[in-house]
Amino acid sequence: MIKVGFILGIAGACRTDELVNLTVDDIEDVGSSLITKIPRIFVVVDVGNMLELFRKYLSLRPPLVKHKRVFLYYKAGKCSSQPVGKNTMGKIPSVVASYLKLPDIFSDILTDAGVDITTIKRHAGWKSTTVAKGYVENSIENKTKIANQVLVGTTTSAITKTVNVSESNIPSNINFENCTNVTFNLNANK
Repeated sequence: MIKVGFILGIAGACRTDELVNLTVDDIEDVGSSLITKIPRIFVVVDVGNMLELFRKYLSLRPPLVKHKRVFLYYKAGKCSSQPVGKNTMGKIPSVVASYLKLPDIFSDILTDAGVDITTIKRHAGWKSTTVAKGYVENSIENKTKIANQVLVGTTTSAITKTVNVSESNIPSNINFENCTNVTFNLNANK
């Protein structure tokens, strides 16, 4: 249940209540992917054994369950008919982060992957740019990049400086201290 909840949660940037209320009718298995509709459509592609894991989870569902919610409790190695609640579903990020020995798992995945704000908004179904900017600003990768810029004086972005030099204005000294990954392009026109 935790693995399937994690996969769907990441793939669809799902909120806890969206996962809790997800029904078997909301998911269409088209063979090479899952198409899920929870008020927005998202796709789970077959990476690793994700689809196999999802299919196996659904196959454990007891035949006489009276509701259609996807996530059910497991007790004594068997799937019960009791649906998973909001508190249990909300603990999935902490359980996964703890298992992986990470401080947080959901909040920074998209931003640390370099996904732009527009894509984050579209993926998560957010209308507000403020929420998406908060994730970008709080991204560990973004904070590391800023720390390197401030403390070390390095940047990962390219800086281009074009200087037109003639014989009369050749600089007497050029200082390139603390520079790494520097590329010079020299164009000589006579």
